[in-house]
Amino acid sequence: MKANRVWKKVAGLGLVLMLSATALAGCGGGKTSEGAAPGGQSTGAAGTGTLAKIKERDKFVVGVKYDLNLFGLKDPATGNVEGLDIDIAKAIAKKVLGDENKIELKEVTSKTRIPMLKNGEIDAIIATMTITEDRKKEVDFSDVYFLAGQSLLVKKDSSINGLKDLQKGMKVVTAKGSTSAKNIRESAPDAEILEFENYAEAFTALKAGQGDALTTDNALLYGMAKQDPNYRVTEETFTEEPYGIAMSKGDAEFVKTVNDLLKEMKENGEYDKIYEKWIGEKPKK
Repeated sequence: MKANRVWKKVAGLGLVLMLSATALAGCGGGKTSEGAAPGGQSTGAAGTGTLAKIKERDKFVVGVKYDLNLFGLKDPATGNVEGLDIDIAKAIAKKVLGDENKIELKEVTSKTRIPMLKNGEIDAIIATMTITEDRKKEVDFSDVYFLAGQSLLVKKDSSINGLKDLQKGMKVVTAKGSTSAKNIRESAPDAEILEFENYAEAFTALKAGQGDALTTDNALLYGMAKQDPNYRVTEETFTEEPYGIAMSKGDAEFVKTVNDLLKEMKENGEYDKIYEKWIGEKPKK
């Protein structure tokens, strides 16, 4: 009798445990964790990529230059920033959010732009940024949206017409962290290279007599020469500088969206209109 009573108690406890396990399984719905499906894959409604963040914020935050005429130049009187890069940024805002004005521009320099992208301050960089293999290790680039070449800006009466005229002791000014600084050191090893925080400061230094020439991409130099007709751009270019839009590494969805837009703009003529508006001629095909 005693053994029979013990057996009944054990059987009853087992039934309770089975019912408890069934109830817990029913409450869990088969999920392994919140927002995750069986197998551990995330099924959250909101994405975590740049596109999702832009849409959630309802604003495209982009890093641009404030000191480059024709590409990104801030008007001190109005506070507006205008240029080819800005119009490309507006086109992306219109594509993603349906309104080109849903945009926030943040100033970047050649030195600060990649760190600002990496720490999440900006969604993309549209700032005359040359596509290089080294930079591809840190960011993903769009297709080329502008092809430039490095050249020199000099006084109109200067005897400098190209690299061969940069003699030992001559000073060339440029911006910190730019490919221009690296290229000119390799191309004119006898010249002294002075680096400034941005191209506006470099141009001011040139006009103050601190340098014999300023170097960067010819497209940017044309903007400076337009600002001050006492300077000219030498005809020689000694590099090929393909500009791309930089985005976070591994964000394939956003890169595809931007590339699809650039292709669409080139096919429907919108890109040609922007190019001619700022550069003064149609892009070479």
